[in-house]
Amino acid sequence: MANRKISITIPAYNEDAFLRRLIPELKLKCRFHEVVLVNDGSTDQFCEATALHGNILAVHHPYNIGNGAAIKTGIRIAKGDILVFMDADGQHDPEDIPKLLTHMDGYDMVVGARTDRQHSSLGRRLMNAAYNRLASFVTGFPVKDLTSGFRAVRADLARDMLPLLPNGYSWPTTMTLVLLRSGFSVKYVPINVRPRQHGRSRIRPVRDGIRFFMIILKICTLYSPLRIFLPVSGGIFLMGLINYAYTYLTAHRFTNMSALLFSTSVIIFMMGLISEQISQISLLRQQVRPPEGQACKKDGQEDLDPKHRD
Repeated sequence: MANRKISITIPAYNEDAFLRRLIPELKLKCRFHEVVLVNDGSTDQFCEATALHGNILAVHHPYNIGNGAAIKTGIRIAKGDILVFMDADGQHDPEDIPKLLTHMDGYDMVVGARTDRQHSSLGRRLMNAAYNRLASFVTGFPVKDLTSGFRAVRADLARDMLPLLPNGYSWPTTMTLVLLRSGFSVKYVPINVRPRQHGRSRIRPVRDGIRFFMIILKICTLYSPLRIFLPVSGGIFLMGLINYAYTYLTAHRFTNMSALLFSTSVIIFMMGLISEQISQISLLRQQVRPPEGQACKKDGQEDLDPKHRD
């Protein structure tokens, strides 16, 4: 970690009041190469919050494009080897940044995980718990906080994911699922979430909740289609079996509805198999970069680093 440059990216929309306190706090509590502040079309005095501090690069969107779009702008501009993302509303404590960076030698991404009690409401708590369970099923990895925007990630991986990241608040969900399904390592570290200093959360539970759910399904069908098709096929087959048992006991016959349900389950299962094959072919064609420090080997050449040998 000593030789790696750290870039901190902070998307901001009308957060000038807290940025005035956050920037000096960052300089006091952690070491970094640069801070990239992305002004996503703010209407407040954004420039005044950064004018008196060095190593602060302020980038401005002409209008409000979205939190994810600001993150993508920061990824394109940042020059560090490791990118740290955090919110500008004061909830993420700069003291937790070294906790994330400590694990970056062994992991591709480290995510700051909130506890259940740190969510703002019971509804938000239940919604995040449901997303975490669904994401854990999709990836086969225990996801502790799918929507946390406080994370550190290798810069090369973040740049590779730019075309997949959405412009809205669901970018953390996409980043986590893509890395896990691509076989990269992710670690969750408990963090201290501070009370919001001012204003209200811009995340809308219903609208953004549906969006998060759809993103999970899209990523799942892109990287592991059978995890979606197989439960659906099994559920429809079970419905057909129940319907057949009922009609057999009551009418002593095999109905068209049972035949339709059985046929549908088989068709969905076969579609899942085909989608799984297409997904595997697509993954084989992708050029995946090796972790830093692990050079690609030519045929017949041994790995120079003993820890990477079989």
